[in-house]
Amino acid sequence: MSIMTDLYYLSQADGVGEWRMKEAKDLSDLVQNRITYLQNPPDCSKARKLVCNINKGCGYGCQLHHVVYCFMIAYGTQRTLILESHNWRYAPGGWETVFLPVSNTCTDRSGATTGHWSGEAHDKDVQVVELPIVDSLHPRPPYLPLAIPEDLAPRLQRLHGDPSVWWVSQFVKYLVRPQAWLEKEIQQTTAKLGFKHPIIGVHVRRTDKVGTEAAFHPIEEYMLHVEEQFQLLARRAHVDKKRVYLATDDPSLLQEAKTKYPDYEFISDNSISWSAGLHNRYTENSLRGVILDIHFLSQTDFLVCTFSSQVCRVAYEIMQTLHPDASSFFYSLDDIYYFGGQNAHNQIAVYPHQPRNSEDIPLEPGDVIGVAGNHWDGYSKGINRKLGRTGLYPSYKVREKIETVKYPMYPEADKLLNSQNK
Repeated sequence: MSIMTDLYYLSQADGVGEWRMKEAKDLSDLVQNRITYLQNPPDCSKARKLVCNINKGCGYGCQLHHVVYCFMIAYGTQRTLILESHNWRYAPGGWETVFLPVSNTCTDRSGATTGHWSGEAHDKDVQVVELPIVDSLHPRPPYLPLAIPEDLAPRLQRLHGDPSVWWVSQFVKYLVRPQAWLEKEIQQTTAKLGFKHPIIGVHVRRTDKVGTEAAFHPIEEYMLHVEEQFQLLARRAHVDKKRVYLATDDPSLLQEAKTKYPDYEFISDNSISWSAGLHNRYTENSLRGVILDIHFLSQTDFLVCTFSSQVCRVAYEIMQTLHPDASSFFYSLDDIYYFGGQNAHNQIAVYPHQPRNSEDIPLEPGDVIGVAGNHWDGYSKGINRKLGRTGLYPSYKVREKIETVKYPMYPEADKLLNSQNK
């Protein structure tokens, strides 16, 4: 903890903190401006379009990530994203009843020619391309996570601890711009709950996940890491009260947490917990609840959750848009960060490793390791691609392999941004 505190103060020294703030803003402005330019062509009837239907058979976080995947391919193929959301299972009136439209000038899917995705090369003469869910995507373009744009990579790698999460977060940022009524709802709920810092977010997902995609984790497991973070925060600033924003689909958990941890202040809206239950999930009230939970989780100083849940991963992504680098502001009780349908997640060995038991795999510097997961005990699991062997290896002996992709350039958008800045 002393080392972590010293590193925090070191990161603020010599004006580096101010540089980070400015660089993060400049990079985000650049990407947001490019997306806005792409999404608002001067003549919609002539624009190349990519059609994405939001109604994938899954929950809000999963559907949002489905649209993000569509958006990344639209950006990579320089097509305007047409989001079809009529009769959305959460809001029959569509996306625009909750969030700002993805385009102000082009929402019509019509065009001279229409076809289903068959690859960037095959589709170049087709004006309107329809995209399937990522599981059915073939051939797979290079624009899928966890790749980042080649032109931004040097700046991103200098700024951010997990550039691929930052890149995903920029599309989430554009998509979840709230309508006026939602913005007002967020402000009113912030005041009603008494949400203020310092505060740590805890997301406990149970109901349909437990026993299928995730294991049951008692509240004690989460609170162990919450307490650790408050001890760390107390070394950097005054902690007047240990506040926890608790988001859960288990309505009984709030009272349990208050009983077991009386020295903490738990901030939670139990009506959201009820609306997140399986019988109430696909309603406009449930949508309001999950949006509010994600918003408040993203606003916390640290997040303790399970990354097997898309809700938690969305909150973590939005968190990246609020800080120069929030890549380490989390503790996951299960998975490492991932994006559904992503390309292979690889690491590169930087230190040699000789197996100490039958579960370990050997490493030599330069070996490429396909990551299966982090055991959160100092070891990760993966496959040494050179040897074809799967097993455990010390997590500190590898670094992330950042995949870069040559995305098309947007010179007109960049020129417009430069003139605005001047």
